[in-house]
Amino acid sequence: MTALELKRMPRAVHEAVRPVERPDTPCVAVCSTTFDDICRGCGRTYIEVAHWVSMTAEQKEAVWERITAQGYPRRNT
Repeated sequence: MTALELKRMPRAVHEAVRPVERPDTPCVAVCSTTFDDICRGCGRTYIEVAHWVSMTAEQKEAVWERITAQGYPRRNT
């Protein structure tokens, strides 16, 4: 599909066709796992944070889907 074809589509269809563009990591530099095992900024567990660089694309996508469904990443926490 060309860029011109995407421009001519209704916005809702365009959003569904376009791949999700995300940063390399969900980190928002609001790091804290002081009171539990979940970072209050990005929503990842401390294990996910520690292993992020060695995770596969599929593993990272699963984490992204979970944390965005939970309302993360959060910059103002």
